[in-house]
Amino acid sequence: MNWIRFIAIAISSGVLSSLTDWFFAGDWLHRRYTYPEVWRTGSEMRAIVLSSPLPFLSCAVFTCTAARLGLHSILSTVEFAGAVWLIGPLPLILTNAAFMKLHRVFVASFALGWLVKLMMVAIIAGWFLY
Repeated sequence: MNWIRFIAIAISSGVLSSLTDWFFAGDWLHRRYTYPEVWRTGSEMRAIVLSSPLPFLSCAVFTCTAARLGLHSILSTVEFAGAVWLIGPLPLILTNAAFMKLHRVFVASFALGWLVKLMMVAIIAGWFLY
């Protein structure tokens, strides 16, 4: 694996992934479609600082796993991203929605955001990894 390409993929897809999080689960959904008893009060700066590295970690691990599995095309990485979405984020989001008071719009947006995030890293990794 070319480490320079790997780092470039992880950083670029991490930045796009962060923007995806902001777009699909950003402030406007937070303010309009959620219940106040679910969210912490006060400054969100600590949460933002602690969660900001996570999209980069997700993208790096996805790219590394795709490389280790020998996925050499965009189609194979996109299929892998779909499988990862069905295995992890989608069941977790739906389970959380079953037990917490989350508006359906927020749940759908959050699930779609994860799918788009995984598809973006899959396309970038499939295109530039080799």
